[in-house]
Amino acid sequence: MKLYGLIGYPLGHSFSKKYFTQKFEKELLNCRFENFAIENIELLPAVLQNNPSLLGLCVTIPYKEKVIPFLHELSPGVQQIGACNSIRISNGRLTGFNTDTIGFKQSLMRQLQPYHTRALVLGTGGASRAVEYVLQQLGIDYTLVSRSPKQGAISYSMLNAAIIKSNLLIINASPVGTFPDVNKCPDIPYEAIGDRHFLFDLIYNPEKTLFLEKGAERGAAVQNGYDMLIAQAEASWELWNE
Repeated sequence: MKLYGLIGYPLGHSFSKKYFTQKFEKELLNCRFENFAIENIELLPAVLQNNPSLLGLCVTIPYKEKVIPFLHELSPGVQQIGACNSIRISNGRLTGFNTDTIGFKQSLMRQLQPYHTRALVLGTGGASRAVEYVLQQLGIDYTLVSRSPKQGAISYSMLNAAIIKSNLLIINASPVGTFPDVNKCPDIPYEAIGDRHFLFDLIYNPEKTLFLEKGAERGAAVQNGYDMLIAQAEASWELWNE
């Protein structure tokens, strides 16, 4: 039986395990998916040694960056972003990919319009790197927004109606609004949002964050992170089986 899995800590109720287990059952595949909750990335070699049938791994918080020194080969995306969320294992060699970029791009393109030429990216953590990579690919100018101003980013307190109106694509790459803190949202001037705006939230739980609700109330197109998750999972599956 072919084995695939997920490394991270803590894992709790993982999307990956549920998704791939259902996929294997539905498609009658002789495969299984296991969670490997490791408290330290240094435990990865032991996971590989104890599970010689492993053919692929998903990587989640907090190891998307820390796993890179353990990889034998990096995709161009991982080289540029500095983060890996998918590993193909073949003949003992580990090749790292970033399928978050594939998932985000596929999901974004569904509602992206020609006039979405400038974007605000809320958050400057690991998730924003995949977003930046895709926006660069698409030729979309963007501004990073952080809690405090720093090199390459403005702060939330610097946002005003004029900035919101001139950036018709707004992407929440921060964890603000994630369950259970569903009554929180990024601190932006929502009153300046109009029906030409597109608000994308990488969060998928809850299905409609307060950030998206406030955008929809103003007539904006909205999209959560669920389709992105599915697309990145399927991209990983294809890479594992190349």
